[in-house]
Amino acid sequence: MLTVLQGMKLISGLIDFFYCFSEIHKFYSLKRFLRIQKNDRKLIYHQSLWFYIIKMLSCFSQSIYRDITLEKHWKALIYRSVCDYFFEAQKRAYTPEDVPVVISTPNHYLISIYRKALFFVAVVNTEVPPLLVIEFLHRVVDIFIGYFDDCNDTIIKENLVTIYEVNGNIFTLIFTMLSFQLLDEMLDNGYPLATESNILQELIKPPNFFRNLANTVTGKSNVSETLPMGQLSNIPWRRSGVRYTNNEAYFDVVEEIDAIVDKSGNAIFAEIQGYVDCCIKLSGMPDLTMAFSNPRLFDDVSFHPCVRFKRWETDRVLSFVPPDGQFRLMSFHIGSQSLVALPINLRHSFTFKNTQGGKLDLTVSPKHNIGKMLEDVSVTVVMPKFVVNCNLVPTQGKYTFDTVTKVLLWEIGKVEYTRLPNLQGTVTVQPCATSTDGSPTINVHFLINQLTVSGIKVNRVDMYGEKYKPFKGVKYITKAGRFQVRI
Repeated sequence: MLTVLQGMKLISGLIDFFYCFSEIHKFYSLKRFLRIQKNDRKLIYHQSLWFYIIKMLSCFSQSIYRDITLEKHWKALIYRSVCDYFFEAQKRAYTPEDVPVVISTPNHYLISIYRKALFFVAVVNTEVPPLLVIEFLHRVVDIFIGYFDDCNDTIIKENLVTIYEVNGNIFTLIFTMLSFQLLDEMLDNGYPLATESNILQELIKPPNFFRNLANTVTGKSNVSETLPMGQLSNIPWRRSGVRYTNNEAYFDVVEEIDAIVDKSGNAIFAEIQGYVDCCIKLSGMPDLTMAFSNPRLFDDVSFHPCVRFKRWETDRVLSFVPPDGQFRLMSFHIGSQSLVALPINLRHSFTFKNTQGGKLDLTVSPKHNIGKMLEDVSVTVVMPKFVVNCNLVPTQGKYTFDTVTKVLLWEIGKVEYTRLPNLQGTVTVQPCATSTDGSPTINVHFLINQLTVSGIKVNRVDMYGEKYKPFKGVKYITKAGRFQVRI
């Protein structure tokens, strides 16, 4: 009898232990989300996958015609009429990036991000930290990209199976195959839980042709029946037993320039939003350190959970055990108090008369001191509403003018020092137009390889804990964020 009682107490104690462990794990997972990453900015105006979450509760998919094609509810049902509040805010926004991140409605809060030409929106009905929801939405996009290599409307539809059930007059369920499984693993009772890519890839195998064919024949699914070992370790972001024939580590240091330039070409405001993306293919359990040439330039930083923050505070060195595969190691901000050298110059002239129309003249030139070629250069001009049409001649590239949105897009490509691209011609305006009716807004987009305008450089990358010698590569990219020129 004594042995039976001891066994019952032991079982009860184990149950309490695992319950406490699960609660602590949930709390730790929530803390990991309090980091915000910078949105990828795209010019394509299209909204598709929608996530509506009450306590991370429901998700919808929305096409450009506002037809919801994907819908998932974790707990209570959210009616689609909640979309109208976001539609109204989107209609008032000048560009997709101008849609408010947090929208307050009578019964809900709508929290959104814009990435890969898609809007991801979460709906909550209680007070929550917005950064928690924003980080979760970013993590959803990153996971989808890791599984599907991209995250767009076509990819989502390729992983979509639609099931309709009718219960009276109620339209019920729409499920996805892999997307649905991923969201179920990432959320537990509406709260973020398994959000590390390495853990999810052990729980749900990434799709490929032969695995899908085998699962179809055998009736199995991509979902693993065993718990990933990473969930029980103090480094849940890295899976165990990693082996590679070629051990490689690649780092991309990307800087995006946000700037406002006045009529004379002087910078009124300029700052840098940057990040370090990694692709790590290293065997075993490597321990890496990364040192920068001038880390004091960083005004604000945000790290992946693998980074040891104390080492950064004391030595300004990144020390970490990296996840396997692609991930964002850190994001950083360099404020306007630092001297940010603008790598591009735009000369412009826009004049018009009430009845005779107007003239537009644009010339793009690189700054001679950058030493690198400008690539993927394009100029977007948002014309005033009184502009009817444009008749322009480019010396390089091509241009298009949308008579509905009044947006002029000049795609240039590469810009050489010896030949500066120019766009000039006439602009047709309405007869009653005046100069007080508005002026154009110019946004410039460009990319420069192997250059950081801030001067940030990776000084060295060292590896400890393993005996092999990996290949290490660093790439630098500078591109335009919100780069606006005033006329």
